[in-house]
Amino acid sequence: MTGTVKASGDGTPIIGAVVHQKDVASNAVVTDKRGNFQISVPTGAVLEISCLGYISREVTVGERTDYTIQMETDVKQVDEVVVVGYGTQKKSDLTGSVGVTKMSDLNKAPVVSFDQALAGRIAGVQVTSADDQPGGGMDIVIRGGNSLTQSNSPLYVVDGFPMTDFNAASLNPQDIKSISILKDASATAIYGSRGANGVVMIETQSGKPGRTTVSYDGYVGVASTSNRMDLMNPYEFVAYQLETNPTYANSVYLKDGKTLEDYKGQKSIDWQELLFRDALIHSHSLSVNGGNDKTTFSVSGSYANHEGVVDYSGYKRYRGRVYVNHKFNDRIRFNAAADYSRDESTGDIASQSTNTTQQYASYLMYRTWGARPVMGVGQDDITGSLFDPDAQDTRFNPVLDVKNSKRKKTGEYFRGNLNVSFKLHKNLELMIKGGVYNRTWRETGFYNSETSKGSSEMASNTKGVNGTVDFREARSWLNENTLTYRKKFRNAHNLTVLLGWTLQGNNEDKWGFAGEQVPNEQLGISGIDEGIPGKNTAYQSGNRMMSYLGRIDYNYKNRYLFTATFRADGSSKFSKDNRWGYFPSAAFAWRLSEEKFMKSVDFINNAKIRVSYGQTGNDRIGDFSRYPQMNMAYGYYYSFNNKTPLPGIGNSSIGNLDLKWETTDQTNVGLDLELFSGRIALTVDWYNKKTRDLLLNASIPYTSGYSKIYKNVGSIRNRGWEFSLSTVNIAARNFRWTSDFNISFNKNRILSLNDDETRLLTAVTQGWEMSKVNLYMAEVGSSAAQFIGLIWDGVYNYDDFNLVGDKYVLKSDRAANGSARDMIQPGDIKYRDVDGDGTITDKDVVVIGRALPIHIGGFNNNFTWGRFNLNVFFQWSYGNDVMNANRIYLEGNQTNRPALNQFKSYADRWTPENSDSKMFRAGGQGPVGFYSSRTLEDGSFLRLKTLQLSYNLSARACRYIGVQNLSVYVSGQNLFTWTDYSGMDPEVSVRNSALTPGFDYSAYPRSRTYVFGGKVTF
Repeated sequence: MTGTVKASGDGTPIIGAVVHQKDVASNAVVTDKRGNFQISVPTGAVLEISCLGYISREVTVGERTDYTIQMETDVKQVDEVVVVGYGTQKKSDLTGSVGVTKMSDLNKAPVVSFDQALAGRIAGVQVTSADDQPGGGMDIVIRGGNSLTQSNSPLYVVDGFPMTDFNAASLNPQDIKSISILKDASATAIYGSRGANGVVMIETQSGKPGRTTVSYDGYVGVASTSNRMDLMNPYEFVAYQLETNPTYANSVYLKDGKTLEDYKGQKSIDWQELLFRDALIHSHSLSVNGGNDKTTFSVSGSYANHEGVVDYSGYKRYRGRVYVNHKFNDRIRFNAAADYSRDESTGDIASQSTNTTQQYASYLMYRTWGARPVMGVGQDDITGSLFDPDAQDTRFNPVLDVKNSKRKKTGEYFRGNLNVSFKLHKNLELMIKGGVYNRTWRETGFYNSETSKGSSEMASNTKGVNGTVDFREARSWLNENTLTYRKKFRNAHNLTVLLGWTLQGNNEDKWGFAGEQVPNEQLGISGIDEGIPGKNTAYQSGNRMMSYLGRIDYNYKNRYLFTATFRADGSSKFSKDNRWGYFPSAAFAWRLSEEKFMKSVDFINNAKIRVSYGQTGNDRIGDFSRYPQMNMAYGYYYSFNNKTPLPGIGNSSIGNLDLKWETTDQTNVGLDLELFSGRIALTVDWYNKKTRDLLLNASIPYTSGYSKIYKNVGSIRNRGWEFSLSTVNIAARNFRWTSDFNISFNKNRILSLNDDETRLLTAVTQGWEMSKVNLYMAEVGSSAAQFIGLIWDGVYNYDDFNLVGDKYVLKSDRAANGSARDMIQPGDIKYRDVDGDGTITDKDVVVIGRALPIHIGGFNNNFTWGRFNLNVFFQWSYGNDVMNANRIYLEGNQTNRPALNQFKSYADRWTPENSDSKMFRAGGQGPVGFYSSRTLEDGSFLRLKTLQLSYNLSARACRYIGVQNLSVYVSGQNLFTWTDYSGMDPEVSVRNSALTPGFDYSAYPRSRTYVFGGKVTF
């Protein structure tokens, strides 16, 4: 008989497994490099299969002559190795809080970037996106935000190269070997000033000794919108227009004998159908790996192309990578890696400003949803016209706009590492590392006369046909030198000492050019030099950091573990007196399971208590923020002798030479448990993280001539619990079910702000009517992101009025909604009069919701039956609110814009015949300039994030077609979402920052994807 022995999780062939006939010791064979074996046994014999690191199996031989045997990992024999700062550690030896995700599960998601699949995978890690714009990045926050006005993104360390400015999409997920996330100060303090926000450790593929293998992994599929908004049909729209503007409606829709009833059943112009498409997505990766006992190598190349679900948008990436590890002799070895990637994203920005020349978002979805669903009597087809003449706010055809707007952003990324290791003594090793990481971006935008940004039909468009070109180049280099001493004493004491010195530099250049009133639009972006110069920018910057670091790891009989780290960072961003920051940490762990009194408790395989405390820092401010700055801007003009004003240079910011490090103190207490031979693994962590001396862009009196200054003021605390549970639920002969569950609770609280300041108020940019209205409040004693606004109280009913003649007069004991009392009518919007003064003012604005979730988490399941594997992954967020600003304009038209279609929900508005409705009447929106709880919604959701069904071909079938392994799969992403949120998707934050999360306005729609793919190894 023949057979193949594979690992049960990912199907990897097991080399060197012993297969022998039970009770016949002489009849035994060993699996080859493909996990294959051949043995002669009688029918009914029992085979025993064993291999170090795996649980032994027995198989009874039947009539079959070919078997595929899967073996489970024996957690008592194999201890997972985790990548930490400047080295690796056995998971059982960890004293800090480190989260690890399985790349085999992560790569089941058909995404171009690993961070798009990371949400819900690791406890304490929140992953959000502004929207689903192709090429858009993800925001990762670990254990809550530490800063209010500075970045909360973690430090990324890729193959030992630390980076704060990192594009996760530049990495192909298939090239990643492991991802570890360092969360507590014991784990992150070794990175000192950059570790306060946590550290994402990424190790890429490095090759293995053995026969050279060639592997291909690819998929092709389709993406479509996961949701669409229900809009008014022609009948509902015309009826609405008759209520809001009867003169206009009668002259356009009810002329030449046409009546309102004639619009019943008339087909709508489906603008969403015209704009969206079923997008083709495909990805292809090819890798070559191999080596011998001296040299291993890995070479890979990949190409990904994901069209966007909006026409003329998409993302492409090309990537190549080489890794070589060579051992010269027993004392000297080196490894080198180089990778290059190029990506392209196309399509106009849907919801945010985009570049240094201030080309703003198109607000595409607002214009799509608001476009008229029907033409007036005798009007031309508006689907072929750029400008809708009935839309007095200059509303443009969204379909033609995306077709003619030419925006493209190209990024190129090169990273190179070289590490040389010298074994100076059997216990002493010197590591010298050098690396570079260079990035360039080029973004172009050209808007001809058939676009909203280039058409003369837009009254506010003074640029005419215009274009922009933006360049950005960033260069980073690194030199690290570490000395590591390892010693084991008397088979009981294990000591590792690490000392290091590092130097890192960053330089950045930016250029931005713009041309307006371009005379020859046929030349596109190449013709902007013929136009009038627009806002042009030039920028150069750079910084340096020098560091000294040390770490001591000690354990006694793997029972008592101690770690102490210290790092000193000197940053050029601070003045000489404040340049150096010092960041210590200490941690202790006790493995109770190694104590004698625990040996009799046989169902506990591992029990460990961890305690840690440490300090980390943050210097993420501008390179020259400590200096006063001047620039030439359009606001600085002066007329000499009453002649033409000339541009000048003015002070733009006030410096602060006293700026110093922002410091985070963190305490962590954790428990690790493994029960029943590893079938249950539980990790619990409690943390308390306090950040002081915030690098706050603080307000100062206007009498100073400035409005803001960077200061070290304020403090913020994040405190929470994390739970991770892994289980082997069923482990039968042909069926296996494993689960991974995690949930995180974080409570964010501001402890102090600038001087006597007790709160920060923040507005967000959207329509001009609301651009200066405060929506968020960060208040001492509360979380950093609270929604503020009026409390919506439904509508005024008839019993709120006295009927005087034929006129309804608001009763004197009823508060006015901010409009004049004699203008308020039944069905008008109603707000709660909080201060009781009888009318609605800004004094009635209160906290109406929370933008931060109460808890987040994920639930992953793997089912294996024979050669089939099913992966099901759920992700959720609970307790956070989302401001659905789309409803301000499209569910009642609170800004009173003409000829604007509305969401279907507004068809059920208040009318005399429908007086039980809580939706205010047409024209009853009250005063403009307030947010309210009416449009604030529960953003909680549960999402079926990833679903994959795969099939692994048998060893016989693989041999027949000449391959080592072959599997095929179907996979889906963002398949179903359970939520009460009425918008397109609750996982949205188009103005995402620490102060302004959870805001939805005209977001690029989230896509649902289905793919078919395969993996083959030769």
